[in-house]
Amino acid sequence: MSALGDLLAFQRDTSALGQIAGRLGWDQETMMPEGASAQRAEEMAALESVLHARRSDPRIGEWLAQIETPTDPIAAAHLREITRSYERAVKIPARLAAELARVTSIAQGEWAAARAADDFAAFVPRLSEIVALKREEAAALAEEGSAYDALLQDYEPGASAAELEAMFGALRPRLVALRAAILDAPQPALPELGQFDEAAQLALAQELAQVFGYDLNRGRIDTAVHPFSSGSGADVRITTRTDPADPFNCLYSTLHEVGHAVYEQNVDPDLGLSILGQGASMGVHESQSRLFENQLGRSRAFCSWLHGRMQARFGAALPGGAEDFYRLINQVHPGCIRTEADELHYNLHVLMRFDLERALIAGDLAVADLDGAWNERFASDFGVQVPRSSLGCLQDVHWSVGLFGYFPTYTIGNLYAGCLFAALQQDLPDLDGELAQGNPGPALAWLREKVQCHGAAQEPRALIEAATGMPPSAEPLLAYLEAKFSDLYGL
Repeated sequence: MSALGDLLAFQRDTSALGQIAGRLGWDQETMMPEGASAQRAEEMAALESVLHARRSDPRIGEWLAQIETPTDPIAAAHLREITRSYERAVKIPARLAAELARVTSIAQGEWAAARAADDFAAFVPRLSEIVALKREEAAALAEEGSAYDALLQDYEPGASAAELEAMFGALRPRLVALRAAILDAPQPALPELGQFDEAAQLALAQELAQVFGYDLNRGRIDTAVHPFSSGSGADVRITTRTDPADPFNCLYSTLHEVGHAVYEQNVDPDLGLSILGQGASMGVHESQSRLFENQLGRSRAFCSWLHGRMQARFGAALPGGAEDFYRLINQVHPGCIRTEADELHYNLHVLMRFDLERALIAGDLAVADLDGAWNERFASDFGVQVPRSSLGCLQDVHWSVGLFGYFPTYTIGNLYAGCLFAALQQDLPDLDGELAQGNPGPALAWLREKVQCHGAAQEPRALIEAATGMPPSAEPLLAYLEAKFSDLYGL
């Protein structure tokens, strides 16, 4: 076999082992007995040791040195991504990789317990340990460069904090101005909701998942404290959550995770279990989930169809007509929870987390001071006092599992989604007519062809530019938000 063939075969086995690690993580969040957490942490650490040894195996460097630059673009993309992974892996000590896996596995259960008890102080020692380990990892990866930028590369290759700060800085003023105009406008009277059976919510969530192309023969839906998507190719699983007083949390959390899952299911099967057989970046991934959830799922056209489905299932618990329903789904209000935030406030949630996690990694903010810093910043940005930690810095699972650098990809994804939606509307003039019939099929086919089938074969920004014919920018997202909410609130 050639050096390229040997390298790709070796990488395929590494990818398969990575999928097994992901399945262990899924099980921990959904099925694992509570008393198994300590043992699972050791299992995760052992598996990560094996994975790290493979990702940093010296043979990878030898194979790469033997391979001439290929003319085939897919082969070239394989080499690009394998080189990137290898160059990062060799900088991280094996001890550190295993310890991060062990500690973050333990931390998931401790975070969930602290969140349930509203006890941030109880989680401070473990989170401090995680932050220290992530600083060590960042220092190893960055060498003389930016520690935060080094972590960011795991989620959005090629991005930098300085670039994102400039982009987000341009986004913030128009978001804040639009929010002020909305909150100053007369607020529409909205119907009071009743109670919604949780089993019926899950049944409708499953129906929505299938409407949006999720193949349950290659996936499943379970419940978890924090919704997530896991896996790729022929095994892609999602979770959601329910609240009798708020069915939209379940439905739109499901739509969000379905966006991730359908992306993974639609990657070209020829790329399966390769380094290219996954999303191009978390920013591109979030573009799919946010577009499913918002531009498609919260559109007036689709809401008219969804209203009928909810009336059929819940009856009197859902008063009002289709237009009332659309306004309710898109109501602007400065709540505490990111995953429940309206489209306008969502990015302000992300920008706050972006600033706080950079301060944690830089050492400018002590973990013990995070709760207070969060509450102070939230009051300043949202004009709302955070009443308890579960509605503040304990609401998200990300930091407990070491995902520093992940949060900004939510807003990157929103920016990408804005660009994709503008192009999609141009190419599909009857999009609203199809959505009003509960048929997102044409939009799904467009996304599959333009984005999803390519996996990680193209760099993130190049992929978005090729799909839309424009370099990624904030303008399409801002134009969409200003048009939508000006119409809703009569601005």
